[in-house]
Amino acid sequence: MSVEVRIDATRLERALRRPGGIGERLLRRRAAPVVRRAEQLAPGSMGRGITLTVQGTGRGMAAVITSTHPASAWVINGTRPHVIRPRRARALRFQAGGRTVYAAVVHHPGNAANNFLAQALREAL
Repeated sequence: MSVEVRIDATRLERALRRPGGIGERLLRRRAAPVVRRAEQLAPGSMGRGITLTVQGTGRGMAAVITSTHPASAWVINGTRPHVIRPRRARALRFQAGGRTVYAAVVHHPGNAANNFLAQALREAL
């Protein structure tokens, strides 16, 4: 008794590269640890805004990890020291040390860059 198996290369390639196919599932599985690590490294509530999407098809398929938090660019790139002034009021109001503070001007010291997305990519792969 003989058994013959034929593999159609074009059909196999199409199954691997179509949207929602095996290739996309493997790519998502490979990128998931990066997303989880980025959520851990992100400061404050920023981790809840990290999303994973797969774009393209075939050889151009790519996993795209995005932080949708409005302050992401400032956290990733850092900020220089700068002055903060009120726009619509006479004073700024904020919490410091458990009490409410009012100030006409605040001299912000700036923040060091925290590229948590790149760090997650390095650590998770």
